[in-house]
Amino acid sequence: MTKTLELIFDFGSPNAYLTLKVLPGILDRTGAELVVTPCLLGGIFKATGNKAPMVQYAGVPAKLAYENLEMRRFIERHGLTRFRLNPHFPVNTLLIMRGAIVAADDGRLDAYVEAVNRAMWEEGLKMDDPAVAAAFLSANGFDGPALLARTQEPAIKEKLATNTEAAVARGVFGIPTFFVGDAMFFGKDRLAQVEEALLG
Repeated sequence: MTKTLELIFDFGSPNAYLTLKVLPGILDRTGAELVVTPCLLGGIFKATGNKAPMVQYAGVPAKLAYENLEMRRFIERHGLTRFRLNPHFPVNTLLIMRGAIVAADDGRLDAYVEAVNRAMWEEGLKMDDPAVAAAFLSANGFDGPALLARTQEPAIKEKLATNTEAAVARGVFGIPTFFVGDAMFFGKDRLAQVEEALLG
């Protein structure tokens, strides 16, 4: 039976972008199937009292410096040379995460995630600007205005909220978080453990 690897995902996490670049190798080696669950990182933080590392460790410069060192090591190890921090960071991801729900509803979540990740973490676009988001999506195989219009539908808003609440109820406090069955793993530095769980 094929095992499933679930990724709790929001475009606001650079580590989620980095993780998705490495996951194909893990999926190939384990034969697992990836399921991406769009959630709102801001909602997770609000519900759990967690904060982004740049905020949480603002008063601990050595810890923040080490977090940045670990990110650079990961990038270098996996040759992720296209990555760059978004100059507009932190970007409010509510619009593009609702867009992910729309794309999932249309059966195009994978293509949407790939495209918007590129916009956020390679091209450095301000994706919380509806005009920027619409133009980018239209240039990358989507009907940008139509997709963004659907983000205002109550059912789309409710689905993202429900996903987020369900993730918090399962113990999620940040992104990227992975589930192999009921086993939870947090962060890109747990990928070796994720692979072991998928092979177990």
